[in-house]
Amino acid sequence: MLQEPDIETLPWPEQRAKDDTRYREQLRYLFDRSRFFREKLQASGFATPEAMGGLDEIGALPLTEKDELRQSRSEADPIGTHLAAPLEDVVRIFSTSGTTGLPSYIPLTAGDLDNWVRTSARSYGASGLSKGERIVSTYNAGPFVAGAALDAFPRLGLCHIPVGTGNTERLLAAVKLLKPQILACTPSYALHLAEIGEARGLDLRNSSVKRIMVAGEPGGGEPAMREKLEEAWDAKVTEAMGIGDISVSLWGECEEQHGMHFSGRGFVHFELIDPDTGRQVPIEDGAKGELVYTHLQHRGAPLLRFRSRDHVVVWTSPCRCGRTAPRVRCIGRTDDMLIVRGVNVFPSAIREIVNRFAPAVTGVVSVRPTAKGVKQAPPLKVVVELAEAGAAPDGLRERIEADIRATLVVTTAIHLVPPGTLPRSEYKSRLLDFSEASAEALDE
Repeated sequence: MLQEPDIETLPWPEQRAKDDTRYREQLRYLFDRSRFFREKLQASGFATPEAMGGLDEIGALPLTEKDELRQSRSEADPIGTHLAAPLEDVVRIFSTSGTTGLPSYIPLTAGDLDNWVRTSARSYGASGLSKGERIVSTYNAGPFVAGAALDAFPRLGLCHIPVGTGNTERLLAAVKLLKPQILACTPSYALHLAEIGEARGLDLRNSSVKRIMVAGEPGGGEPAMREKLEEAWDAKVTEAMGIGDISVSLWGECEEQHGMHFSGRGFVHFELIDPDTGRQVPIEDGAKGELVYTHLQHRGAPLLRFRSRDHVVVWTSPCRCGRTAPRVRCIGRTDDMLIVRGVNVFPSAIREIVNRFAPAVTGVVSVRPTAKGVKQAPPLKVVVELAEAGAAPDGLRERIEADIRATLVVTTAIHLVPPGTLPRSEYKSRLLDFSEASAEALDE
């Protein structure tokens, strides 16, 4: 369902031309209002906003790291020196958990908040939902940015049934009694619910749920994971993705199920970079890299060339749904990536290969590095859960190791364990487990 057809079907070159004008205005606003970016850009040799040019020259500007923003916070500047609007103009302040003793605050003006909700509505609307349907969600709103994403549901004309994280019994009761057509949760939680349903003899395939919108972690776009979820629920699975510092649900998958369309057009500009060098990667079919974001129409605390750490593959070929924005699938988080004898390995990529061996495996895995840090020596230990108790099928371990080696060029040591051995999550799955690692310091 196209929410804003004139925008969502606009030819991409025309979108970029419009965004260039917005970008130049945003730069002037940053120089005027953001102490953090004015000082950062002047230190990089840009004395005026005009000196930075337009979107074609954006690659010459410095990247922004999350740690820089954290370091700019203090009791005098609790939000950070990138705050660019007076607090009197701010209508909502979200927060994230703090790792330095101070939480990370995300302020939004009324215009910012409306742009976030519009972006989320485009993202979720792409999945094919219909006005009047009921949706049950498991994301906690409260102080977190998910609250803005959930605000999109009534705008889409949906009846929203929020149950939050950690309320499995309440969720199952809502599905049984209120008969929602849509479930919104993480892919790992949808899989966990399917396992619970099977163990309890619940017929989830014949429940009212016919559409599952997953977000919050990679996995929903992995073919084997998607197939497993769709088979368990007899429901269509689409995924969405966002980032709290920039906008929630910036990307949303349509019913064609071939990547998530960019939903933030007009509000956010995205780039692709090589995560190792920081150099731009051209946006073209099959390109891979880390997403970098720049606000185009933001007032609260706009960001410039913000590194997301989301590693994606891009598609720019036409989509039958009519949307003209590029599409992505998230391969993994660059800050979760391991380097095994010079080869970059994402835990989610390992899970994707293991899932090829269903129904012999549950799809729940745990990557267990033998040393703290990014760099690892082979073989990389991977715990894989069997779907049934008892002896594993002949040669299963060797076949999984061979497939990982052939696909990822990495040597692993697969450890098969009984079903139910590995922990489940009611929110995001934990694929990396350093509990068996040595006490060496983390690599920088």
